[in-house]
Amino acid sequence: MRAFVSCLLMFFLLGCAGIKRMPDPVVASIAGGSEVFHRNQILDLASGKAVSFSEFVDRLSSFDVIFVGEIHTNPEHHLIQVQILQALLMRVPSLTMGMEFFQQEQQAILDRYMLEDETEDAFLEEVDWKRTWGYPYHFYRPLLLAAKRERVRVLALNAPRDIVKKVAREGLDGLEKEERALIPPELDLGNEAHRAYVRETYDRHDHGNLKAFEFFYEAQCVRDETMALNIAEFMRKGEEKMIVFSGNGHIVRKFGVPDRTQRRLPVSVVTVMPYPLHETVTLEKGMADYVWLTPP
Repeated sequence: MRAFVSCLLMFFLLGCAGIKRMPDPVVASIAGGSEVFHRNQILDLASGKAVSFSEFVDRLSSFDVIFVGEIHTNPEHHLIQVQILQALLMRVPSLTMGMEFFQQEQQAILDRYMLEDETEDAFLEEVDWKRTWGYPYHFYRPLLLAAKRERVRVLALNAPRDIVKKVAREGLDGLEKEERALIPPELDLGNEAHRAYVRETYDRHDHGNLKAFEFFYEAQCVRDETMALNIAEFMRKGEEKMIVFSGNGHIVRKFGVPDRTQRRLPVSVVTVMPYPLHETVTLEKGMADYVWLTPP
């Protein structure tokens, strides 16, 4: 009885004091809208609504080139990419996969591995994965295994790493004639919105040298233009659709690779950005076509 009375007294005391609530979880909203969204939701930024995964994939399958981003170190983003790829492979009869993570001169190595003419260990050694990309291979392995299983062609899209590094140090004028021939002849350096975005990223790392930023920006454009050219040249050959995996910075607001692809070829494009939600934010409508909210 004493124990019962003690418990009853504690109940009333807590009731009078009020039960302390846990803080509300972080949420996202879309500029111009009042609805709030949570992690693991897929948002159509144009309509301001969340969509189901099935509806989302159905919509993606109607586009010629599907750009899917990532934060390179976020495991959740790599899982999302695999889900999207597997779902599209069930809906799109002929799909090619383009990857930022391989350089264009590695295409022959990539082809041999995808055709099962090379072991995985030999493949990783030949592409020198740790030096040329460096992020954990197990993040990307499921994409390549899915492509191998379904006999999907994988394209190496990126510019040669050593050339990009040289441009970042010395600028485009520092390239030899033979080196300049390995990157696109047309480089759009005049997009002020893109330049401002890259500058913001650059300044975040405490850089202050304006000349160094110009070289950094030229190097970014070398990567974007090279990937865009490789996508456009492949798409020009046939009727296949392509899914492209890259970092978010290359697809945000479409002024990295997507717009540069469309400048070369009138294809329909769509952008999907996995977005780590670590604080309450308002998302700009133009940042992507679809945003997939994830844990940080």
